[in-house]
Amino acid sequence: MVERNIETNKETKGKTNQKEIKLLRGEQEMQSPCLKEASQVCLHGCCPSLFLNHSGHQTRVSKSRSTSAACRRNFAATTTSSIFPDTEFTNHESLPSLEESFTEFNKVYAQYSETSQVDQKRDKEYYHLSLSNHTCLDYLGIGLFSYSQLQEHDSSKDEIDASTSSLSPPPNFDIPFFSVCYKTGDLKTQLLHGGGESELESAMKRRIMSFFNISENEYSLVFTANRTSAFKLLAESYPFQSSRKLLTVYDYQSEAVEAMITSSEKKGGQVMSAEFSWPRLRIHSAKLRKMIVTKKKKKKRGLFVFPLHSRITGARYPYLWMTVAQENGWHILIDACALGPKDMDSLGLSLFRPDFLICSFYKIFGECPSGFGCLFVKKSTVPNLEASTSVGMVSLVPAKKLFSLLEESYSTDTEHGMESKMGLETDDLDTSSSFSGPISLLTTKSGKMEHGETSELNTTEVTAESKVSETSEIAEPEKPAEASQIGIAKKNKKTRVVIQCRGLDQVDSLGLIQISNRLRCLINWLVNALLKLKHPNTGGISLVRIYGPKIKFDRGPALAFNVFDWTGEKVDVALVQKLADRNHISLSYGFLHHISFSDKYQEDKTRVLETRSNGRKGMAKSKPKAKADLGITVVTAALGFLANFEDAYRLWAFVAQFLDADFVEKEKWRYTALNQQTIEI
Repeated sequence: MVERNIETNKETKGKTNQKEIKLLRGEQEMQSPCLKEASQVCLHGCCPSLFLNHSGHQTRVSKSRSTSAACRRNFAATTTSSIFPDTEFTNHESLPSLEESFTEFNKVYAQYSETSQVDQKRDKEYYHLSLSNHTCLDYLGIGLFSYSQLQEHDSSKDEIDASTSSLSPPPNFDIPFFSVCYKTGDLKTQLLHGGGESELESAMKRRIMSFFNISENEYSLVFTANRTSAFKLLAESYPFQSSRKLLTVYDYQSEAVEAMITSSEKKGGQVMSAEFSWPRLRIHSAKLRKMIVTKKKKKKRGLFVFPLHSRITGARYPYLWMTVAQENGWHILIDACALGPKDMDSLGLSLFRPDFLICSFYKIFGECPSGFGCLFVKKSTVPNLEASTSVGMVSLVPAKKLFSLLEESYSTDTEHGMESKMGLETDDLDTSSSFSGPISLLTTKSGKMEHGETSELNTTEVTAESKVSETSEIAEPEKPAEASQIGIAKKNKKTRVVIQCRGLDQVDSLGLIQISNRLRCLINWLVNALLKLKHPNTGGISLVRIYGPKIKFDRGPALAFNVFDWTGEKVDVALVQKLADRNHISLSYGFLHHISFSDKYQEDKTRVLETRSNGRKGMAKSKPKAKADLGITVVTAALGFLANFEDAYRLWAFVAQFLDADFVEKEKWRYTALNQQTIEI
């Protein structure tokens, strides 16, 4: 529940004005005014949008705020009344076909057809998704490269090997990959002085910072093994002895956050967590504000960890919480790992300038989601950190040493930093043991780089004087005819190392509005469709329960739900995941926690909460547990920017099969009949 009575803290630096007080009264309104405009992107593209240019000035593109507000108000009502109106599905065989559903979908969301460019990129760059007939709904994030890009480099390997055969490349010379390996050291020293950064790493850092529109003059970036490593690395360097509090805002259990909590407690940190009001799982505003606000002006508070979005429920959190925390002396860590591909455009870092930001990347969507994490630290905040020797930082290194190319032109002064490569630990949904990515070397007669990317795409370039350092392969990028095919520079000519992140390029070309509109249509259709599934002959008992936001204009593209049988018993989440996998759908599951129940919902509290230790239902009154160990295990699905209507429909059709009371038993029998291990419930 949202508290209406919020006191003004008169002693807080930069007194909270009346407008902020009004915003703090409601979760829906609690956004920075300009960011609220930036997020109001309607399906017609008519809503006001505000973007920040590199100088920090505001550029306003708008038609009518009233049109925007009307669009947002009408969206949920239109979805509910127009998609399967007055219809309940009690038999999975009665579902309309994919073609029929898509036709009705387009009638309700006519603007979806305007996102056909995404379908074109999916067909061309990620055709393996159709060939494998597999729907990937088990992780969020941003991919660096496209599947087509990988295949192009693989197919060009023979051609490049043949053209350089006289140079006697070593056996198994493999293009076009680089990898990551651990490096030891002090985070603070690394941020202050660097550590012999290679041209490869410099190029990748510039591309990532450009993608997020983060200034190299204001922030430093280090690569980490994964998201968990980034959280732990920061916790081990943060001064919890003097700034003792750690305040997190997560409605789900996160391995990364748990690692940070453990490290902070070892250093004497005091851990606090936001709570989320049942049943809609909104932030309990009054409790969070009480933890943030202080009456002591100069007291160092600690670290406020703010995720912006829930990667489990799809809930979006008001950005103004960061402003309130900053005004009360907190250091701010933004967890951007659940952000959509272009959500940073609407965030506008120049408005908040957090002390820290963590994000992660995976390699290629639809493949093994290996990748690495990124820890951004504001340069003015670095002196506040403590010296600490810890693991977690990684270097980008060639997968194999680059063999000598024309000794008379230049030599390969390749350095690996660390010869051994270590396996990287699991991190929520992003893992890595080896990260690979295309690198291109190309020169022209003038010694300058030319590439065939269109003006809407971003490419990072690094110039090296008469040598190539820490590059692992030669690849053929798109380029004009006059460019050298292989990229062998002549003596005393400059060579530019180009990292072609076609996945990022595609996102940049699509833009925020197209991606947001597409996902908004898909996720809300899916929510509505799931809620239409009812058990037969039960008086309308729902098959699916959704946790967090339901049909909502500004909900995120993630969904937390559970399936219940006709008796009201929850179907085990691991079983749902396994059966989905057999239907070529990848789902995940998580644990919702820090749920606050008002007196009105005390009966729900004893009925829905489970213990984290064994995942089975435990009565909170009869079996008291630590508060953090009580929550709800849920199935999760996430729609990436490449998701299409068929992905959403396939999940709906799969879940609908649980309307058959014998579905689970049939699947277990079928599994055994195929001489496979029986699924355990």
